[in-house]
Amino acid sequence: MAADSTRAPRFGVEEEFMLLDAGSGRPRDGAEKMIGALPGLRAEHEFFHSQLETATPVCESGEEALDSLEEFRAGAALAADGMGLVLAGTGLPPIGGDEPGRVVAKPRYLEIAEASRGSVARYYSTGAHFHVEVPSRDAGVGVIARFARWSPVLAALAANSPVHIGERTGYASWRYLLTQQWPTAGYPPAFADGAAYDRVVSGLVHAGALVDTALVNWAIRLSERFPTIELRTADAQLHAEDSVALALIFRALAARGLREHELAESLVHPQPDLLRGAHWRAARDGVSGDLFDPIEGEPRPAFHLVDEMIEHVSDELDASGDAEAVQRYIERRRRDRGPAQQQLDAWDAEGMAGLLTLYRAAA
Repeated sequence: MAADSTRAPRFGVEEEFMLLDAGSGRPRDGAEKMIGALPGLRAEHEFFHSQLETATPVCESGEEALDSLEEFRAGAALAADGMGLVLAGTGLPPIGGDEPGRVVAKPRYLEIAEASRGSVARYYSTGAHFHVEVPSRDAGVGVIARFARWSPVLAALAANSPVHIGERTGYASWRYLLTQQWPTAGYPPAFADGAAYDRVVSGLVHAGALVDTALVNWAIRLSERFPTIELRTADAQLHAEDSVALALIFRALAARGLREHELAESLVHPQPDLLRGAHWRAARDGVSGDLFDPIEGEPRPAFHLVDEMIEHVSDELDASGDAEAVQRYIERRRRDRGPAQQQLDAWDAEGMAGLLTLYRAAA
């Protein structure tokens, strides 16, 4: 990707899925056969054999991204059904997460497993990741700093892992807590420029805390492969259109941040512990209650902050033609209180059978 400031930045979406046994609902290996059954649909391995990943091409519009993701989901759901599996858009498996997963035998994955030891033996974390192009690593660092206030709000909208090891966790995103074990967990610190970012990441590799410079698990990071920034806090989503809507909001925030960076507008960095607390509150409550504003230092009703975030990027959403799609998404979330609540409703009504029905319908 090469950024062009005369248009909305291009973007891409990665979606990860759990493969669950259609009878028991527990994670079940099947990625190898699934990938073989989906030629041309961009199916890839994730860390465990019970996980599957796909990614869109580089996209200019939400319609492009949605077409790609829906095509994959339709094909993968059909293939999974033929193998006695369910393709599940959830941040964690609701049951069976207490059993070790089988790591895909890629050299890098095996190296991560060896270096991380027992902390990843049951690491079934399954997310949706969003890439947005930036013109340089310096610009990317500037955008990351300007996104900090809104990161907890987007994480709350994307929370989708409320049940784990057969229990309500009390959190909309239990996956968020599991991701905090990494050496680069949480929101990244403020950096003066891209070189300062790279020095810290290289230092972590030198210290043995990271296997390589690509294993950065901050909430948002510079890509090591592409000229993009990547958001990593979102849980896997029930619906493809929700993944795309989140990506469009992130794109608009990145475009606003890039404009502010280019104009050298003043920037207020949230206090790091307040920002961490805001993310924790978002993971616990999703959009069902209050969120914490790490700049203002006050808890506020979730959708007050959601609406303020959307207003903050209204010009960018209008310019990219995404305002209507994003507004429809926000109205859905206002009505249903998010995918975590949908999972809890299905779990309370019919247990694992209800969740499997939900996953099938969503895919």
